Amino acid sequence: MNRRLWLRSIAASSVATTAGCLDSFSSGEGQADDSDGSERKRADGAVLGPPDQDLSESSHPSYGDDVPSVELPNPLTGETVSTDQFESDRAVLMTFFYTSCPDGMCPALILRLRRAQEAAAANGYGDDVQLLAMTFDPERDTEDALRTFAGQQGVDLEARNWDFLRPERYETAKKILTDQIGLPLKKIDAEKYDSLEYQFPHYNLILLANERGIVERAYPRGATVEISRVVDDLETVVSA
Repeated sequence: MNRRLWLRSIAASSVATTAGCLDSFSSGEGQADDSDGSERKRADGAVLGPPDQDLSESSHPSYGDDVPSVELPNPLTGETVSTDQFESDRAVLMTFFYTSCPDGMCPALILRLRRAQEAAAANGYGDDVQLLAMTFDPERDTEDALRTFAGQQGVDLEARNWDFLRPERYETAKKILTDQIGLPLKKIDAEKYDSLEYQFPHYNLILLANERGIVERAYPRGATVEISRVVDDLETVVSA
């Protein structure tokens, strides 16, 4: 069996059914034996050198992998968006969220993409990046809900470099997250939160890919990674 598929099957069978968003999903977490990346080679087609932490044993894409091919509608524009369409055109910063997230992790993910959007606008490379935020809760994340959420989070939809991606069905979202991104997704009853019928224990991943479609960085603790690190990595990739 393929290594990533094997790890994915192990993870899928052991997802904790606790409330909220999980910090990370990475079997390589804390296991890098070359902490400065100096003994590893630059990946083919990559701009950045190897990251401090070797995440190549993770089930999700990591440094040097191809960015997953995902094609979904953006309900705010009525257009279908594919990660493939940005190859040879734009760097991509991508994350996965739901607007009903009860513990602030998903807004923290969106904040990092928004700050990257602001930096791109301020420094003149807004047309060279695309920010993709995929919801995995299409039942509640309707067009109106996503538009309201964008306003609450300060997303600049007029910049036309931000897409909210929304599968039509939860089952589609689950298949994409599990099979293509390597993050097992499970809907659970929200016993701790009276205002929620259900929620998801999920993983706070942000992916940065260059215009060649090569993953430059995976941030498995994306909700807590330093904003300046994400912005600096993106700017380095774009300016290369």
